[in-house]
Amino acid sequence: MLELQQINHIALIGSLMQQMCVYLVVAYLLSKTPLFAPLMQVTVRLPDKLVCYLVFSGFCIMGTYLGFQIEGAIANTRAIGAVLGGLLGGPEVGLLVGLTGGIHRYSMGGFTAPACAVSTTLEGLIGGLLHLYLLRRHRADRLLHPIIAFGTTLFAEIGQMLVILAMARPFDQATRLVAHIALPMILTNAFGAALFMRLILDRRETLEKFSIAFSAKALRIAERAVGVLMQGFDEKNCTQLAHIIREETGVGAVAITDRENLLGFVGIGSDHHLPGTPISSPHTFKAIASNEVVYADGVDVTYRCVVSKDCKLGSSLVIPLRGEDNQVFGTIKLYEPKNKFFSSLNRTLGEGLARLLSNQVLAGKIEEQKRLLAQTEIKLLQAQINPHFLFNALNTLAAVIRREPEAARQIVQDLSTFFRKSLKRSGTEATLKDEIEHVDAYLRIELARFAGRLDVDIAIPDDLMLMRLPAFTLQPIVENAVKYGISQMIEPGRIAIRAERRNDLLTITVEDSAGLYQPRPKNDGMGMTLVDRRIKIRYGDAYGISVACDRESSTRVDIRLPIEEQLEGIPC
Repeated sequence: MLELQQINHIALIGSLMQQMCVYLVVAYLLSKTPLFAPLMQVTVRLPDKLVCYLVFSGFCIMGTYLGFQIEGAIANTRAIGAVLGGLLGGPEVGLLVGLTGGIHRYSMGGFTAPACAVSTTLEGLIGGLLHLYLLRRHRADRLLHPIIAFGTTLFAEIGQMLVILAMARPFDQATRLVAHIALPMILTNAFGAALFMRLILDRRETLEKFSIAFSAKALRIAERAVGVLMQGFDEKNCTQLAHIIREETGVGAVAITDRENLLGFVGIGSDHHLPGTPISSPHTFKAIASNEVVYADGVDVTYRCVVSKDCKLGSSLVIPLRGEDNQVFGTIKLYEPKNKFFSSLNRTLGEGLARLLSNQVLAGKIEEQKRLLAQTEIKLLQAQINPHFLFNALNTLAAVIRREPEAARQIVQDLSTFFRKSLKRSGTEATLKDEIEHVDAYLRIELARFAGRLDVDIAIPDDLMLMRLPAFTLQPIVENAVKYGISQMIEPGRIAIRAERRNDLLTITVEDSAGLYQPRPKNDGMGMTLVDRRIKIRYGDAYGISVACDRESSTRVDIRLPIEEQLEGIPC
């Protein structure tokens, strides 16, 4: 009799194991869908709890349907869904999953139906209470451990057997049933829950490895490619970038195009895909026209090289490069040969690279616009300075040329120095020494014009003379002090120019004794406003110009710049 019971136990375990395998196959297929994502972590958000409830309620019901009729009862794997629903979703989800599975089991009838309905609800609640306990102990990581799932389900199934003995009647039939199904159901459900949890962990680890591999590649490419396309979207830079991408991704070939021509190509087929030639691929034209990714895998979407019939490339991924207003200005293309699979990692990485490259090109264009703006503003400052200053200087020269020939010669020399420094200054940077020499030539001419009514005091420490600053920063400020301050005074005036360094901040001060400063609109686009805007564009809003005026006493202009030291010899 004992041997027969053992045989029956083994047969039932085998049958339940088959049921569990079907159960796990369904779980594996589900792991490939988005529904599985909330199950790979401890669920706390309401939408994820809802998904958790729906999924594990489904497994509860499926476990009952796949069960075996034994003496008016059903041997099943329903407990896996109830316990895991509670472990991952918490007490509320566990209770609802167990209640759903219990009601479904009760609807199928049998002398154990009430006991099974109660026990299934309790199993879900047991998983949920353990979830709550570990969360409060800050051990949420333990909830995803297969051993925890095994032990919890083992305990829950023992509880189910006790509930059946307590509730099912007649008692002798309940006793025979529990003796028959207890060991197979306890072991099968416990092992099934552990394997289900292992499946969840494996899926999560796979995604984490995928994410780590993706991030590592993306970071390496970003590190090596930083600034390449900011230097220009041309053949040289695109070819350099294509080399970097191919080395890091390992794809068969990499190409970069604008809207009309191939700018860079590296890899298989480089003998006939030549930079500088017009685009010929219909997939590239389609990606540009539709502003969408085009993937030609060579199976569902045919790929055929239109340049050479002997080309070994068998699939391509064409990703648009987007600039301002999401307009396509080119493409990046990844290729694989005919005998190689196009990995999903490289497909995802390719789309990320397109965003990276698009941002680099856009940043390069912005930097170019800033550079052109700075050059334009320098030309504007030159045009602003020269006419009225030249008029005043010539009037002064005409006044002294007969009675003081030596003074006239000095004025001509100073005028020559001033205009030479103004007109030859094509760059956007200068040293403080260059700026002081420029201002000194200007003030010497003004000293002659004011004939003793102007006193100039320039005191700049020698160790600050090689500090860098935007060209034409100082002269417009000094000219404003003369034009709108000193020239309006009846009594003699004074201009003082100072500079000091405090930690990483260079402050240059231009102070006049007139105190006649009148604020001008910030968008007047000339003189001091232009200097302030150029400084802020280059260094940020923390730097620039500030003005303090003590009416009819003094006007103080402070120019704040970050410290940028430079060797002697910068062109001016």
